[in-house]
Amino acid sequence: MADIGVSPGENGLNPALGSGGEVRDYFALMKPRVMSLVVFTALTGMMAAPGEIHPVLGFLALLLIAVGAGASGALNMWYDADIDARMQRTIKRPIPMGRVTRGEALAFGSIFSAGSVLCLGVMVNWLAAGLLAFTIAYYLFVYTMGLKRRTPQNIVIGGAAGAFPPMIGWATVTGTVSIESIVLFLIIFMWTPPHFWALSLYRCEDYRRVNIPMLPVVAGPDETRKQILLYSLLLVPITLMPLPLALGGPVYTMVAGLLGGLFLFYAVQVYRNRTGDEADRYARKLFLFSIFYLFALFLTLLVEHATPLMIQLFRSLWA
Repeated sequence: MADIGVSPGENGLNPALGSGGEVRDYFALMKPRVMSLVVFTALTGMMAAPGEIHPVLGFLALLLIAVGAGASGALNMWYDADIDARMQRTIKRPIPMGRVTRGEALAFGSIFSAGSVLCLGVMVNWLAAGLLAFTIAYYLFVYTMGLKRRTPQNIVIGGAAGAFPPMIGWATVTGTVSIESIVLFLIIFMWTPPHFWALSLYRCEDYRRVNIPMLPVVAGPDETRKQILLYSLLLVPITLMPLPLALGGPVYTMVAGLLGGLFLFYAVQVYRNRTGDEADRYARKLFLFSIFYLFALFLTLLVEHATPLMIQLFRSLWA
């Protein structure tokens, strides 16, 4: 059903416009952009892990991780539907627009959360399934219900939910958690605060309107800029840790070093430019660059670990 203008109902929500919604509405509930990042980082964890997994099982594992991540996104939208309806960034989500009811989102998210965990355990291994279950529960109960509306540390503590996928991918192959997978976790964990705080700097009024205590709302933009810089200074050295662990090679280290320098450059500019259009401009630049930054780091790791396998495959085909 196409987006149409209807008057909001109670709590700013539009009444349901029909029964059940369309497939694309349920797909939107799964936060596809977030889900794609989850799949990508989980795939990197799988490829970087020592050992092998059957390609069919590997594909099924990625699919189930994607379903679990999407289901947790649906549960997040179910719980946050009241504030989503009042924020410019989220007002066109399926529940505020009346294309899916909160009850339907809750049922959809619950069924697919449980199903993805159960199937991953039966088909792959129970450690990976347990990590997926913990991630879903952490995102819903710790971040969405417990932290988001109560503390400016919501992104710092709650960001762990988005950092688990490479660890889950690693566990699907090895059945274990190792220091290498923890480093992959730490990269995303430390990346999350400056990424979201940059967004919140120029979306501050959106969060203030719905009483979400993001750091700029509670502590002010200047303190937020300082925290962005501090976390960026901690992040860049962590991104270099794969080299001594033989998790990343020289190409990865070069990419991490160069892009880390650019990340710090933007963080410094955000810290220095505090008023006017320049302040918002650099906050937006850091936010957008941070997306590219994380993608480039994990893509380089993925290519480094996939290349030997591809060479071996081609050799076996042409032998």
